[in-house]
Amino acid sequence: MNNLFVKRFLTIIVVMLFLSLVFSNFSFESVCAGGYNGEDLASAILADQSTLISSSYEDNDQQSNRQGTVLSSIGNIHPTHGSTFTLLSTGIAGDVPVTINGENPGDERGTWFRNEYGYPRDEVTLSMQLQVPNFYHYLYYDIQFFSAEYPEYIGTKFNDKLTVTVDSPSQGISEYVFDVNSGYFVHDSHNIQGTGFDIFAQSGDPNDVDWVDTTPSNPGADGGASDLIQIGGLVHPISPNEIITVTFNLIDSGDNLFDSAALIDNLFFTGYAETYIIARKNVEDLNGGDLESNDTVEYTISITNSGNAPQTDNIGNEFEDEIPENTTFIIGSETATDGSIGYNLSENKIIWNGEIPAESSVILTFNVTLNENLPNGAIISNQGIVNWDSNGSGANDAIELTDDPLVDDGIDQDGDGNTLDDDPTILIVLAYEPPSDLTEDFSDDIPRGNATQVYFNRKWFETSEEIFGNIFEVSDKYKYSTDKAFKTKIRSANSSHYWNYSLSKVDSGVMSWEIWFRCANTSEDADLFLYFKNADGNDIITIKFEYIKGPADDPNEWILKLYFKNPSCQWIQLVSDYPDGYLYNDWYKLKIEKSGENYIKYSLDRAGVGLVDSKTKYNPGRSITDLAYIEWKTTIDSIVCPMFFWDDHHIETIN
Repeated sequence: MNNLFVKRFLTIIVVMLFLSLVFSNFSFESVCAGGYNGEDLASAILADQSTLISSSYEDNDQQSNRQGTVLSSIGNIHPTHGSTFTLLSTGIAGDVPVTINGENPGDERGTWFRNEYGYPRDEVTLSMQLQVPNFYHYLYYDIQFFSAEYPEYIGTKFNDKLTVTVDSPSQGISEYVFDVNSGYFVHDSHNIQGTGFDIFAQSGDPNDVDWVDTTPSNPGADGGASDLIQIGGLVHPISPNEIITVTFNLIDSGDNLFDSAALIDNLFFTGYAETYIIARKNVEDLNGGDLESNDTVEYTISITNSGNAPQTDNIGNEFEDEIPENTTFIIGSETATDGSIGYNLSENKIIWNGEIPAESSVILTFNVTLNENLPNGAIISNQGIVNWDSNGSGANDAIELTDDPLVDDGIDQDGDGNTLDDDPTILIVLAYEPPSDLTEDFSDDIPRGNATQVYFNRKWFETSEEIFGNIFEVSDKYKYSTDKAFKTKIRSANSSHYWNYSLSKVDSGVMSWEIWFRCANTSEDADLFLYFKNADGNDIITIKFEYIKGPADDPNEWILKLYFKNPSCQWIQLVSDYPDGYLYNDWYKLKIEKSGENYIKYSLDRAGVGLVDSKTKYNPGRSITDLAYIEWKTTIDSIVCPMFFWDDHHIETIN
């Protein structure tokens, strides 16, 4: 730190001497390029855009107002309301990384807007005139403060500052200040990935001006952020139906070298002040790479009181978190930035007790080790519970579930009508083991599109896209047992379609292949061929569905027969012994399986009936194990061609 002040002191002396000669010749003014009024920034902040009367914007950027921007996300930061938020910066808003980065890896100096003498200080101001709705007496907004001044310049004069001013005709001027010296930093570069402030000193020591990059190191974090908190209530009193002015001002202090930024979102009005608890939980695998048995993971819980009334230390635990199954707590690993944290051995859970002042946060951490020999796909899931006082009675009457901010499972766990704030933190063990079987039931595919299926992030199945004149797509109108099926209707023109298998990605081959299908009636000759092929394009087996003219006394004018081809290129009919020797308009299951060396077994079941035929044939040199894709074709360009539905496709694998 001493070197920093020597460097800064000499710089300031030189600048002051020069300015004493030339200061009278310069007029330093903020820039409002092209009359830009920041209306898009204001709209992104407001929960109710109808309250906006007008807005104005100023910054020091003489090019194009780049110190303010509207974003849908940046790194692991997302809107708190709606689809966008506003980011203000003393540099170029949204730059990743935040440093100049002119040369890789660049230096720590951020982008600044100044003349060559270092003035004016980087500054950006957004003002909004708002119409307060009827019955509302308080104003709230969400903010998060980021700075490259962290950690080395905390407690110094280099104190970048966000000031929020609310000018109410009835209540006067209220102000909230968020700055580098406020002590609200609870995240360092490790926890704000992709935001531009996830910078690390290459030397491992962030003191002074550093060469930095975005490669994580510990120590070496050279940027930081507050938690995302909600400000308002008694901090900003207002009155119903009046017009107020809300101003957000972000400015460099002491210098204009290192950038700071502020996320601003979800400005809304309410009628009263309150305690309001938000709880978020993140988890990190400290071993890196895939999550495996014996790895150590660290949970970080941030509990924020975004209201303007304190959460007091009441009877009972303010926080409880059961140690997840398949893990073992590491004794002594629990930490808390305030209050008292401990481990309850008899109940195998973390407990915390303490007070959370208005508009502040407490950060809790603890570590667990994954148990040995966990199976592939084992789930590590847990969710903490905050017990808090929602009505100021001095007793904890409400609960708040911790939320994984990067997940929305679509389930409303806490019954508040919102699925975004109550997602458990889930890890999946990826110590990969090949599957014993695979299923594609089409239930997770989009209707009228192609079908895909994955096994632990490995795609093993995908169909081709349909071609005009044919149908080869997922259907939600007709199915066997799941929500969706796969529909085919193929003519000879553009008839080649494909089911592609990438079983090598799951370290498997095929022991058996089966699928349920339903065949519709048709009114003319038609056929459908399924060529099972290996990676070299050679046929393994061939299946044929053929519509032919039925007997004159048969009520079905056209009937369907099913064949497979033997190595001598002879067509062998399945269900030849079944009454009439053809398939009815019903659901059937076709199964093809390896049966010892050089043999393949074909079988057909009918829904509600069971097995109707089974044949095992010698098939040397052609193994279903090597299946790579199925080519679907027809030789007839039917006007009315048959419709097939396919469902519950299942493969038994061999490893």
